[in-house]
Amino acid sequence: MVNSFYHKASYQGSAYTLSQLPPDKGIEVAFAGRSNVGKSSAINAITNIKGLARISKTPGRTQMINFFQLDASRYLVDLPGYGYAKVPESVKQQWRLLLSSYLEQRYSLRGIVLVMDIRHLLQPFDVQMLEWCQSRGLPVRVLLTKSDKLKQGAAKQACQKVTTYLQEFFPFAQTQLFSAHTRVGIEEIQAQLDIWFNLT
Repeated sequence: MVNSFYHKASYQGSAYTLSQLPPDKGIEVAFAGRSNVGKSSAINAITNIKGLARISKTPGRTQMINFFQLDASRYLVDLPGYGYAKVPESVKQQWRLLLSSYLEQRYSLRGIVLVMDIRHLLQPFDVQMLEWCQSRGLPVRVLLTKSDKLKQGAAKQACQKVTTYLQEFFPFAQTQLFSAHTRVGIEEIQAQLDIWFNLT
């Protein structure tokens, strides 16, 4: 049964600079990923709230850190998409500073959901994210999104490829298939979130 706790999510606010971040308390789980990998769609599917996180076909639309409150002390966080976004270099530099500072300094951050398009695995940004999390000692759950775009056998093969890579280089990270369209993997990621949010 899909967990209804995440259906309580509501938009709390956004931060474009470090000074705009809300107080560093409670528990936060952040969603990270390259532009256009399906990060916002994943958040909407997990919470079962259509339109909670804005979806766009334009890469790089998420330009701020967006906070979604679950209860008085728990938050889902949508980090800026990064990659081939058609934005000025100065904006990309601002994203890098905001993202790196958040990942390195945020005390309330308990885990990272690293979102990858199953058709474009382990891009340089993904590896950089894993290295950041390794340096911080943060656990990671890799969501291979848009798994419905591949046949079942090919999707499982892609998942095994990433799992094998992580076991060798980043053993603190786990992998799963996910599709916002067919709702594959929602209960699995919710179970992981439950652990990070101390709900179990």
